[in-house]
Amino acid sequence: MSEMMLNTQERRVVVPARPRSGPWRDAWRSFKRNKSAVIGLLVIIFFIIIALGAPWIAPGDYKEQELTNRLQAPSAEHWFGTDDLGRDILTRTIYGARISLWVGFVSVIGSIVVGTALGIMAGFFGKWVDMLISRLFDILLAFPAILLAIAIVAILGPSLQNALYAIAIVNVPTYGRLVRSKVLSLKNEEYITAAKAMGGSNARILIRHILPNSLTPIIVQGTLGISTAIIEAAALGFLGMGAQPPLPEWGKMLSDSRQFIQTAPWTVFFPGLAIMLTVLGFNLLGDGLRDVLDPKMK
Repeated sequence: MSEMMLNTQERRVVVPARPRSGPWRDAWRSFKRNKSAVIGLLVIIFFIIIALGAPWIAPGDYKEQELTNRLQAPSAEHWFGTDDLGRDILTRTIYGARISLWVGFVSVIGSIVVGTALGIMAGFFGKWVDMLISRLFDILLAFPAILLAIAIVAILGPSLQNALYAIAIVNVPTYGRLVRSKVLSLKNEEYITAAKAMGGSNARILIRHILPNSLTPIIVQGTLGISTAIIEAAALGFLGMGAQPPLPEWGKMLSDSRQFIQTAPWTVFFPGLAIMLTVLGFNLLGDGLRDVLDPKMK
């Protein structure tokens, strides 16, 4: 008997435990295999760390002026050189990450909240509600985004806060129309019909069923939208309608240094490089999330 038990134990095959599965776990595994998306995520994390640690990382005060050291080339003392007022460009570039990322995240969050609310109402209730909201989106989309943002800032007055409002407003239709189209395809699904038959209120159906199933395109578009918002903030700053002196906003730094492109190219190179890398990081991350979360891309 003991020999039979030993033989039985020897014949047992150890089956390795399967990795836990789930939609978000599977998406994360697919995301990690996308090298471009991982690089984009690392770039974004790098700039976020710089923005959060600016007071400790920056070598000085971004407002400090040394006119005797104006337009100095990059050196051991000033790694990125100095601008026309003798301010350290490395310090201003580091603090500029705070402003650009803050504008990008906050404006996109505002656009998503308003656009999602309007898109859900338009798609779910339809009829005159859909017509009214859709016409509002059409009016906003009839103008080029940057020109509409300039008009809004011109009315409200040049400032970083008003630039943030303008960027949020011009991007509302993007998220609103995206959510509206998603809701139109979801509201006729069987589980929505069953929820209505069971007496579920419109608010409960929207919050429990419609909104969670609309998050995927919002996440992808929101990630790509942050890069667009950063560029729009830089454009408004370049035109003098965004951040005002002495705030070290990257677009404003480019505007202040454009006359020194030939004599002191470092004054525009490093802020421009920061904008390029940040936007590239969000674009790579957004493309990776689209490949992972969009079933049509699989």
